[in-house]
Amino acid sequence: MNRPISPPSMPRTRPAAPLAWIALLVLLALLSGCASLGTVRTFALESELRAARGEPTRIWTNPDGSRTFEYATQPNGDQCWMYTIGADGRIVEQHDALAPANLARVSTGMTIAEVERLLGQHLSIQRFVHSGEEVWDWNIVNEWPDLVATRFNVHFVDGKVVRTSRSHIYPRESWVFGIGIGGGRHPWWGLGWSWPIRPRPYPW
Repeated sequence: MNRPISPPSMPRTRPAAPLAWIALLVLLALLSGCASLGTVRTFALESELRAARGEPTRIWTNPDGSRTFEYATQPNGDQCWMYTIGADGRIVEQHDALAPANLARVSTGMTIAEVERLLGQHLSIQRFVHSGEEVWDWNIVNEWPDLVATRFNVHFVDGKVVRTSRSHIYPRESWVFGIGIGGGRHPWWGLGWSWPIRPRPYPW
């Protein structure tokens, strides 16, 4: 009996990479490039700092004779870089005053001057007659991507810190699972959720 002859097997070839994977790799490369461009630059000398960033917002004189250059970015920015410069013109310390670790240093009993020295230039001041509080706020890095802004608030009574808080500025209409976030409510109330209604414009 004659057996049927099988056709010769074709060599297997690896399928071409899907276009989606190629697009993803390109996107990751672009994002890594953007991240590298946004890397914080450090400086060694006062002359380098002035050449790159210009004149500081304020210059603070420290008890040990060193100076701290403040570069604030309020009202639109969310950083405030402090560069401490020794007598020889060398930068001995530099940090973002609005980084979470530095915000955590604000404590009960601190004066307005101490907080301003710690955090740098503020964004605005709100005064509340009934509570007796004077609230200073700073624009900081957004805690969630859908927010318009996140504010760090320091509450003073008689010029001393009594507490800190955060407030969030939401877009006019923003929805998550059919529930509106913010609803245009005043940020000092600390209310974050509302039913999906068309909010009134802020402030009101």
